[in-house]
Order: sequence, then structure tokens, then C-alpha cells
Amino acid sequence: MKPSVLFDLSGSVAIVTGGARGLGKIIALALADAGADVVIADILTSLAEDVVKEIEARGNRALGVKLDVTSVNDVQEMVEKVSNHFGRIDILINNAGIQCISAAEDFALEDWNRVVNINLSGVFLCTQAVGKIMITQKKGKIINISSLFGTIGSPHGAAAYNSSKGGVINLTKSLAVEWGKYNINVNAIAPGIIETELTRKRLEDKEYLDLWIDRTPLERIGKPEDLSGAVIYLSSGASDFVTGHTIMIDGGYSVQ
Repeated sequence: MKPSVLFDLSGSVAIVTGGARGLGKIIALALADAGADVVIADILTSLAEDVVKEIEARGNRALGVKLDVTSVNDVQEMVEKVSNHFGRIDILINNAGIQCISAAEDFALEDWNRVVNINLSGVFLCTQAVGKIMITQKKGKIINISSLFGTIGSPHGAAAYNSSKGGVINLTKSLAVEWGKYNINVNAIAPGIIETELTRKRLEDKEYLDLWIDRTPLERIGKPEDLSGAVIYLSSGASDFVTGHTIMIDGGYSVQ
């Protein structure tokens, strides 16, 4: 099969949670450029509609859906809307997530629960609901956005974030094993430091920036576009025999 066909997502329907901005928006546009019709599922409905318009301007179908990933009702309503609108769900990108910085000894339980509920429980709820559709279809691609910090510790007050992202990696493995018999591929992407709206302020600290660049073999901070290739690969027929894996997109940081 020609490479152009292997990576062609034409006719596929993809959901991107947290797709209204940042990494989610870049991922959604990349999926559209590969031919997919894209659902922007986000609590930020106005921004989600802006992304929908960008995708439609590319000639693809798109749909904006309000989604709080911690709400069982929201998740179920989102799946029903997408199924009714498109008739199928082929790809799920679990991208929605938050960060909360605090020293571990002072970390408030309320903040811990909020991070874990969105970053880990939200991934499970969305995957569970979409997975039921994919099981019926006997086919599907699920890509969870984890983090480099799901595999290593850090001294930057991110115990909840790191723990939630580590949980995403093991959830990915568990579902890959459980759902392989349904021809569902479940994989994860673990970005390193990527420049987004959420990280830009921290990267303005030259000492912090230089620390990461010095310890990264490719000697730079990642760009949101650096995730696009892996997302398309894991969403496409090119990865049909790949499941349960986490692709590190960190400039080589984790191999040292």
C-alpha cells in the first residue's frame, strides 16, 4: 500500500477532547489535513466553534460539542451527538488536561482530586463511552495524551499531574490488552516540554528554559506541531499492528 494511502484518514471521524486550543487545536487541524472529519469536544464552547470554522474552511466536516470530561452525562451526550451526526466514531484523542503546581507537603486534596479527575478519570470516562461504539464497530483508534512526566519524577510541585499522567500510560496498556480482540488500538503519546499557552509563562524563566534545552539532545523546546506526525501515524492504517505503546516526543530527554 502506498504511504499516501496508509496515512489517509478520509472518511474517518475523530474526536479531540480539549480541542479548542493549544495542543488539542493543533492535533485537530492535523487530523483534518489528513482527511478526517473532526469533533471538537471542549468546555470552551466559543473557542471550539472557532476551530470548527477553521476545519470547515479546509473542506472537512466538523462539529463542536460542549464537554466536561469529568461529567458522565456530558460524556454520554457527546458520544450520542457524534454518533447521530456522523454515524460512527473511528478515532478518539484524549487530550483534555490541567496542571496545578504546589509543593507536595502543601498540596490541597481539592486540587489533587481536580487534576486526577480531569487528567485520568476523564480519559477513562471518554474512552469507556467511545469504546462501546468501537466494540460494536469492531474497529477503532484511541490515542491518550500522557506526558514525559508520567514516566519520571520532577521537583517542580507537580505530584498530582505526574501521577495522573503515569496512570494514563498504564490505563493505555490495560485497555490495549482488554480490547485487542475487538480490533481496537490503544496507544499514548508522551510529550516533553512543549511551548503552549499553558507553558509559555514558565518558559520565560531563562534558567528553567536553559535547563531543559541543556538536558535535551535535540537542544530545543518542542512545538505543538511536533506531535502531529505521531498522532496521524497512530490514527491511521500505518499503525494497525501497534497497540499498548507510549511514544515519547521529548527531543530525546528520556533516553539519557
